[in-house]
Amino acid sequence: MVWKVAIFLVLGYAAIVGAVYLVQDSLVYFPNMAREHAATPAAFGLRYEDVSLATEDHETLHAWWVPAERARGTVLHFHGNAGNISHRIEYARMFRGLGYNTLLVDYRGYGKSTGTPSEEGTYRDALAARRWLLETRAVRDADLVVFGESLGAAVGCWLAARYTPRALVLASTFTSVPDLGAEVYGLLPVRLISRFKYDTRECLAGVKAPVLVLHSPRDDIIPFAHGEKLYAAAREPKQFLELDGGHNDGFVYTRPAWVEALGGFLERTAVSSP
Repeated sequence: MVWKVAIFLVLGYAAIVGAVYLVQDSLVYFPNMAREHAATPAAFGLRYEDVSLATEDHETLHAWWVPAERARGTVLHFHGNAGNISHRIEYARMFRGLGYNTLLVDYRGYGKSTGTPSEEGTYRDALAARRWLLETRAVRDADLVVFGESLGAAVGCWLAARYTPRALVLASTFTSVPDLGAEVYGLLPVRLISRFKYDTRECLAGVKAPVLVLHSPRDDIIPFAHGEKLYAAAREPKQFLELDGGHNDGFVYTRPAWVEALGGFLERTAVSSP
């Protein structure tokens, strides 16, 4: 009887592991939570331009270009794994207030962008966004700030490890998907079955730009320790800014002191850039 129970438990566990393996995409990406736009930058009093970006594998990405008067630089913003660019307009307003142009871009499968999200696909999306800025807006890497939040920080870090921007900002992100998954699903062999890497800590080894890490001790989705480990892995010059609040409300633009600290960091990178 005992062996029958053991077999039942083993088969049940194997079934759970197999199911998690098969549905990984739906655990990493949430493009359908809000396909429609909640607003446009115009609703926030921002002048903007609708932009279409072509990827190397023939997807079309939707983006918003939000210019600033006498811009001090340009921010390329990569959002998290849920929602779309219409939920990130506050970032564009913050950066415009600091004197920076902003490109908000939706990954493939998000918002009005075509395709289906994948790790390799999001990297290609990052390349397409950078290429558009260089070719269409004559933005130099030395003037480009890469800002990523949550999943988007892993995408931005991947890009910054290959082309040195003026600065890289990592907001509320993880060291890697397997690291985070192993903590969330402690009883499952996540590191063995994960088809995703998004290894932010590994990418940091190749990042030569100044790095700012933003994280809250009260982050309820990605533990604060991930931010600390990323800061430790980053090269100098680097800075850590401790936020407050949960993962989905502890945003840098919500407090003037945090915005001021971000602006100061970006100004210092301008002094050190060629």
